Amino acid sequence: MLFQLIAQQPQMLGSIVSHTPVWVWGLLAALLALGFSQLRARNVGLRRVTVMPATMTAYSLWGTVSVFGNSQHFASVLLAWVAAAAVTLAACALLTAPAGTRYDAASRRFAMPGSWVPLALIAGIFLTKYVVGVDLAMQPSLAQDSQYTLVVAALYGAFSGIFMGRAARLWWLAVRPSASGSSTVIA
Repeated sequence: MLFQLIAQQPQMLGSIVSHTPVWVWGLLAALLALGFSQLRARNVGLRRVTVMPATMTAYSLWGTVSVFGNSQHFASVLLAWVAAAAVTLAACALLTAPAGTRYDAASRRFAMPGSWVPLALIAGIFLTKYVVGVDLAMQPSLAQDSQYTLVVAALYGAFSGIFMGRAARLWWLAVRPSASGSSTVIA
């Protein structure tokens, strides 16, 4: 909807952006800062590895419930979110951790290379929430459109599953017994 409007009437983009509440831009700045912080190599504990995926999953689920909670299709919407999250979580969890990722059992910390993936996921969830908000402000009946609601819910669920799947790879690295007893290296 929003993308069609911008393609047909690009001058509307300025109006849409100017009518966006200021706090939304503050939230975007904070989320982008979080995403950019993931670009550099860092050492993090298991709690930090867990907090960001859990927070972004909560943000994704909140986006789904806040927009479609009153939809007549809410049960299907929730099922689409859960199914997409489960499939992408399983797919991502089965992949190996990025090259150079290490877990030191003694300090209970991960040495992790930088990655663009968290920034892309954060931006994707934010953009989805923003576009859906604009779509529904322009055409509230979309909240009752089964195709629209299922696609958006599946997209939110997929983002969450990728976040959680990436974290699951690290959890597995932490709990898997290593040969040396001190650290595990994934190449």
